[in-house]
Amino acid sequence: MGMKNKVTIAIVLSLLLLILGCRADSSQQLKQQSVKPPITVNQMGKKPVIMILIDSLMDKPLQDAIQKGRAPAMQYLLKQGQYFPQVVSSFPTMSVTIDSTLLTGTYADQHHVPGLVWYSDQKKRMILYGNGAKEALKIDQMQVFMDAIYQLNQVHLNKKTKTIHEELADKGKESASINAIVFRGRTEHDLKVPRFITNSNRVPEQLRITGPKWFSYATFAQLDPKNSWNTPLWKKFGMNDEFSAKDTAFLISQKKLPDVTITYFPENDNLAHGKGPTQLEGIEKADQALQTVLNAYGSWEQAVNNAIWIVMGDSAQSAVYDDRQVATVEIKPLLNHYRIAKLNQSVKKEDQIVISTNERMAYVYAINDNVELSDVVKRLQKEEKLDIIAMKDDKNNIRVTKGKKGTLFYYRPGGKFTDEYGQSWTLSGEEDLVDITINNNRIKYGKYPDVLARLHGAMYSHGGRYIVVTVQPGYELVGESSPTHIGGGAHGSLHEKDSLVPLIISGTNTRPKTLRIVDIKDWIMQLVNG
Repeated sequence: MGMKNKVTIAIVLSLLLLILGCRADSSQQLKQQSVKPPITVNQMGKKPVIMILIDSLMDKPLQDAIQKGRAPAMQYLLKQGQYFPQVVSSFPTMSVTIDSTLLTGTYADQHHVPGLVWYSDQKKRMILYGNGAKEALKIDQMQVFMDAIYQLNQVHLNKKTKTIHEELADKGKESASINAIVFRGRTEHDLKVPRFITNSNRVPEQLRITGPKWFSYATFAQLDPKNSWNTPLWKKFGMNDEFSAKDTAFLISQKKLPDVTITYFPENDNLAHGKGPTQLEGIEKADQALQTVLNAYGSWEQAVNNAIWIVMGDSAQSAVYDDRQVATVEIKPLLNHYRIAKLNQSVKKEDQIVISTNERMAYVYAINDNVELSDVVKRLQKEEKLDIIAMKDDKNNIRVTKGKKGTLFYYRPGGKFTDEYGQSWTLSGEEDLVDITINNNRIKYGKYPDVLARLHGAMYSHGGRYIVVTVQPGYELVGESSPTHIGGGAHGSLHEKDSLVPLIISGTNTRPKTLRIVDIKDWIMQLVNG
């Protein structure tokens, strides 16, 4: 999900014009760290793990780029290692939720980051981690800034689910996070907040966060003192592939590479959103950045011999029709019977419904006790482009239906039916609503990979009474001022077109227990601990 560029938009927005000379200079922090003797990573003969996450990387355009000679570094790693074209993402297929799944090895019912946009029943307000200019202009920017930069990691991400950085630190191991938006760890760092933001008096000049020992985050923190070249406004304040590559290469050339490094390449996502899922320019850019990292070893052969490389996407994108009338699906008109909360005002007593749109998925909240969820579902069903409409019933079941369909499917965890990931379920009703087939109590998934666990994750991700809706491929949900990607690409839904990402592994012949992002953390822990 294009949260990275959105974080930047959020950082800036109305403050755009005031940007002058805001550079985060954490060379000081680096000098302190450099006093310690360089880490010799291979005390146990274990190779360090370098994970490169490329936003919205997809199998088909990756194969095209390789065939056209536009992705030599990925081609090299792929040839030297293993390739899995279809790894299942998290849900909603938006980067904040997926990154939280990657880092904690859990779905949203445990990590509690429900999406890019959601409504906090506790705080009685929308949480937005920066979702595009039109929306952000209607919202308190400082709130968006604090949600994205501080609250996401320090407050919303469940304290009880340990991130990979926390777990490694607890085992006496070190890790690095470079430009990732979810990064919570055990080491305190002060983010250098650009002056134009602190001038508002509502954001402290230094925000203290916890991250891994080696921490880098755009203009707020850098490892390589020279990397401030990559943090001006026109380079998205450092939320770019080159910044990520240079800081990763710096750790390698300084011989400071920790046990695990997670590096985030954000730019492919924006290009896919704008130009559609088949574009290759973003993959080419990401590959050039990957070359910078591999070159830090002197040769690519050395790189593969001295580290374990994991290169993967976070979510896919599906193409959005290029006719705005056709492509956009509005929820509001379907619910005009109710009083819907306005984006730019705090929720009022008489409001009944809140809508939080995440591209091709939305949460629809009933914030008034007189509103029956099942009535809201009936109204939503009038729109045939709605793909999956789900709510919890009073028997702890998740109840699923579709637009223009009268049938229902019910399920809950635990029971006699087992899926391909070893998860067990109780099911009843029309299972074709979620495209699963059952044979001898074995569940086989169709076009919604791991749909039961992923949808369950979203349905139990946060408090409140709400419905989850997704739209069919080709369409995008539009809320009040939410961004649209007409003729481009979008994600958010449970559909395989939004949910399957490629994975390249080089330097080890092992693989995760299942081909799902939720199982990658455990596998990395095994690689490190042996």
